[in-house]
Amino acid sequence: MGLESSGYMGLVLKILTQAGIDVSDRIRIISNGKDYEGILIPRAQVGSDPDHIVVKLDTGYNVGVRIGVESHIELVKRGKKRKSERHSNLPKANPDLPTVAILSTGGTIASKVDYKTGAVNPALSAQDLYDTVPELNQHARVIPRILMSLLSENIQPADWSIIAKEVASEIRKGVDGIVIAHGTDTITYTSAALSFALQEMPVPVALVGSQRSSDRPSSDAAINLIGATDLVGRVDAAEVMVVMHGQTDDSFVHAHRGTRVRKSHTSRRDAFQSINFQPLFKVEGSQISEITQPLLRRNPERKLRLKPKFDDNVALLKTYPGIRGEFIDNFVECGIKGIVIEGTGLGHASEHIHLSIKNAIESGVVVAMTSQCISGRVDMNVYRPGVEMLQMGVIPCENMLAETAVVKLMWLLANNKSVEKVSTQMGECIVGEMDSRTEQREYDPH
Repeated sequence: MGLESSGYMGLVLKILTQAGIDVSDRIRIISNGKDYEGILIPRAQVGSDPDHIVVKLDTGYNVGVRIGVESHIELVKRGKKRKSERHSNLPKANPDLPTVAILSTGGTIASKVDYKTGAVNPALSAQDLYDTVPELNQHARVIPRILMSLLSENIQPADWSIIAKEVASEIRKGVDGIVIAHGTDTITYTSAALSFALQEMPVPVALVGSQRSSDRPSSDAAINLIGATDLVGRVDAAEVMVVMHGQTDDSFVHAHRGTRVRKSHTSRRDAFQSINFQPLFKVEGSQISEITQPLLRRNPERKLRLKPKFDDNVALLKTYPGIRGEFIDNFVECGIKGIVIEGTGLGHASEHIHLSIKNAIESGVVVAMTSQCISGRVDMNVYRPGVEMLQMGVIPCENMLAETAVVKLMWLLANNKSVEKVSTQMGECIVGEMDSRTEQREYDPH
């Protein structure tokens, strides 16, 4: 990485260029009467003060130093530049190990640290991805491949289609399982999408992410990735799962059903929880324990059915006091084909928007109801407003997560021509995304 792509700009870039300094060089800075010496590392290109330089000190910590016209910067020692490498073949693994394809879409887990500069770089090659956790070679015959390098918040329904097709391609090559490295923010949307797009799977697929970047001692990247690789290579199951830390320590990981999992904390390593359900598996070291029976068992003879299309003309609307019916009217005017409402409690929505809901349904828009509550299910037969919405044609989604309902509606609209069929299937369980009753043991306030 050179200065041109390091994030430096303006006065700072001018001073560094004039001094002949580049990223990874050892420099000395005298600014505001203080003296700093360390390795010049890249800085964030957005959301930060442009008039500072980031230096990795000998202590291992990074420090940002504000630079002004009176600041003095000098080169102490030229750093070694990272060369473009032509990697040899990936290390040979034990032929008795299962074959696992690892497909990267981006995110924290697919980053690679340059320990000299302290910079975190995206994995841009199969070798980079493999090098992130080289000990994978002891767990499977790994086939790593980069599909895309996207922050998960930028992944779109069209990308789900691409990922689904690539997964299908790997399955047809005869791998024993597939791991997908993915950013955590929208990993549950992608896991739900793949659950619907990949029907009758013969082998398991696990999406895996990392809450902490690999430049931090508390990183969960290696344990999650190894756990996911062990799982898909060995477990007797064939469905889409999300594999993440089960506790804040490094004791084990959980495998959650891809349609029943939510990111429940912004930063904890055990942020991912099964909602209205139990995890499917626990992976602790070399031990894999089954907690809940999977939808399908592993069967290499089973023929995969691929249905990768999604229609993104779907809206998610959260109700709240003061919500106006015009919001729904605008959705209809914009050509939205489906609306998932996150109602309060048992699936309630203010009477002030009932007329707009009714008009939307009469216009051919599919409207489904989920709950803002973390646990429990929708029951629109308890109170009069709920009954009235049922009579309008609002579809109760039982205990389905709102994000799963959005993905399901996108998938149904893309794969059916009839609104009536979409409406019927929206209320039916297809890939374990909902069920008709909630067990007491499923409630977990954590």
